[in-house]
Amino acid sequence: MRTSLAARMAAALVGLEGLGIGALTVREIVAIAGGDTASLESAIALVVLTLVGAAAVLAFAVAIWRGQSWGRSGGIVTQLLILAVALGAATGAFAEPGVALALAAPAVVALVLLLLAVRDAGRQARSAERTEGAAPR
Repeated sequence: MRTSLAARMAAALVGLEGLGIGALTVREIVAIAGGDTASLESAIALVVLTLVGAAAVLAFAVAIWRGQSWGRSGGIVTQLLILAVALGAATGAFAEPGVALALAAPAVVALVLLLLAVRDAGRQARSAERTEGAAPR
């Protein structure tokens, strides 16, 4: 199945998000090395979880690029989680509206592109079914 332009653009954005999560992993390791942690065990667990998250998001990006539906589904869930984090950054006693906007803007764009990619993939699948159904057996 050929992927659409929307899917390729979504894959690129999701890939950049995965690289951003990877950069957070590096930052956490630097904090551990600098002794800037209250609990070493918790800090190591956070590094492992962040690394797993980065690997998952990068895997979603590759799957989206290849036109696999599980990548689009995972990408949509990722964008919704990022939007939840952005909402948390925008509200509360320590609100950071700039950070919230920096998180939310690319997530909204990626979400729209992913939804367009889902629509295109469905259209291609229906077209392929019609073509197969017309062939003599």
